[in-house]
Amino acid sequence: MSDQPRVLVVEDEVSYREALVAGLGAEGFAVVTAADGPAAVVAFDKSQPDIVVLDVMLPGMSGVDVCREIRTRSAVPIIMVSARTSEIDVVVGLEVGADDYVTKPYRLRELVARLRANLRRAHTVEADTEAPDRVEVGDVALDMVRHELVINGGRHMIPPREFDLLYMLMTHAGRTLTRDQLITRVWGADYVGDTKTLDVHIKRVRARVEETPSDPVRVVTVRGVGYRYERG
Repeated sequence: MSDQPRVLVVEDEVSYREALVAGLGAEGFAVVTAADGPAAVVAFDKSQPDIVVLDVMLPGMSGVDVCREIRTRSAVPIIMVSARTSEIDVVVGLEVGADDYVTKPYRLRELVARLRANLRRAHTVEADTEAPDRVEVGDVALDMVRHELVINGGRHMIPPREFDLLYMLMTHAGRTLTRDQLITRVWGADYVGDTKTLDVHIKRVRARVEETPSDPVRVVTVRGVGYRYERG
């Protein structure tokens, strides 16, 4: 990541887009913009941003579909933006691979905090030379070099937050981690969102490692506390 991180802002409302160009530029970001879904995909491929701010409601192609398309080629952090009335779209966005979300109207300070937290987390994971090359619990493994989930003989590239969450759970297999511990260790101590993001990511992780996600035996809920990865 360069000294001036590049952020792709995908926003069809001119007032928001212009305000973000000015505000994020003043905060030290290099800002690239797109006003609709198809343009966002083109801009992403051309600019190779360090992070994406992606509105859910876009002309031409929804933000959820843009997120899904980006995830086929990159693990770059994605922050979804939604009106408060579009909460279901935010959940869907998280399920297809977004890392975080913010609701309109929002303060620039809040968005900048989320941008920096997600960039810092992504950079820390990339620079972590102390991590083992492979983490295994039973027949599930994480390839730390290729950043892939290995299960049932298949390899799968998964979004960074899902990978980080699995890493935390698997490296503490048999031990219950509280919701606060997981949020702090995966999203950072300065995370300013709620626990919904964790819940959605747990659901996504279960869909990948459980034979019956609705009746999990690997990633189990410890009611009122948090989650535990069973040793099996």
